[in-house]
Amino acid sequence: MDSLKENSRKWPYFAPFEVVVHNTYDDCWVSFLGKVFDITPIIERHMKEKCVQSLLALAGKDISYWFDESTGDIQYYVHPETGCYIPYCPHGPIPDVSLEVPVTDWKPLDRPPWWMDDQYQVGLLTKRVRPIRIINMVCPFYKEVLINVCCEDTFYRIQERYNLFNSDADSYTWRYMGKNLNMNKTMEENNIPDERDNFTDLGLPQNYYVPSVFLYYNDDLKYYDFDNDECEPVPSNDAIGCPSNRF
Repeated sequence: MDSLKENSRKWPYFAPFEVVVHNTYDDCWVSFLGKVFDITPIIERHMKEKCVQSLLALAGKDISYWFDESTGDIQYYVHPETGCYIPYCPHGPIPDVSLEVPVTDWKPLDRPPWWMDDQYQVGLLTKRVRPIRIINMVCPFYKEVLINVCCEDTFYRIQERYNLFNSDADSYTWRYMGKNLNMNKTMEENNIPDERDNFTDLGLPQNYYVPSVFLYYNDDLKYYDFDNDECEPVPSNDAIGCPSNRF
């Protein structure tokens, strides 16, 4: 039952450009086999050992080629000299990997290796990044934003990403082609197709057309002071995501 709950967990999706920024010894992520792992604790635990050098060299990158896709375990090969079946470490030793040759000080792990330990997983790697143009209809000429999102992102997740540009994004109605969007669904589920492959087939650039979503401000009384009977001024343009005209 516990494993079933774990498998049904809703992991957030990350794009490669979000993983790659975590590339230091005190903030180290890697992706492999569609998963995103925060291996900072592993780096800290083995900081003075040679086995972390391979991880640090590939911090923020995808290391799927280290692993067997069918088992989720690290790849193995037959050593040309000893004939032993040993782990494949193309860039040198890594934490939790057995020694290459039979030795007397070998001992098995008393826990899963880090790449099979879900405690380090922080999310999933997106299958594809999609561009989307978000236009704030309060001031469309000032607040048109083009961002990249994961194709698996719901519009609630896209709204979270857009909060970087407008902290009141939840005070808007999101619409596409004259219809309100279902914020619990993805772009594809909201009938916003990804046509970039069609553009490529026709010899057109992939950015020939980027889907546009329009935001309409709702009077949700967010800035109304219910303790004050007097009329309050309308919030500034900055408060609703539109810069005031300053000359």
